[in-house]
Amino acid sequence: MSMMSEFRDFAMRGNVVDMAVGIVIGGAFGKIVSSFVNDVLMPPLGMAIGGVNFADLAVTLREASGETAAVALKYGAFIQTILDFLIVAFAIFMVVKAMNSLKRKEEAAPAAPPAPSAEVTLLTEIRDLLKK
Repeated sequence: MSMMSEFRDFAMRGNVVDMAVGIVIGGAFGKIVSSFVNDVLMPPLGMAIGGVNFADLAVTLREASGETAAVALKYGAFIQTILDFLIVAFAIFMVVKAMNSLKRKEEAAPAAPPAPSAEVTLLTEIRDLLKK
């Protein structure tokens, strides 16, 4: 088997395609959460603690001089990233919890036994007639 055919077989497996779709959707979800945190959650939070814009929170270690940029610890951006992570982690937790709940319901409900075939039904009737 050639290397290309092995790679094609690997890439076309259902698990790999599902994983790729999950990664693309996860990236889009990450952008939505970042926008939610930066544009919806942080402005009112900053306003509630005195009109602070979290993106601007930083400690300057060295001032800018000439063409050299300032060196600063931007802890406000770090706080926003932590909130992004917490929201994504909570959303994933809720999805996994819902999936586990559905899986438990499937396992808890036993499947009805299959109906007997026509042959079995006929043999049962013959047995019952012979007993009489």
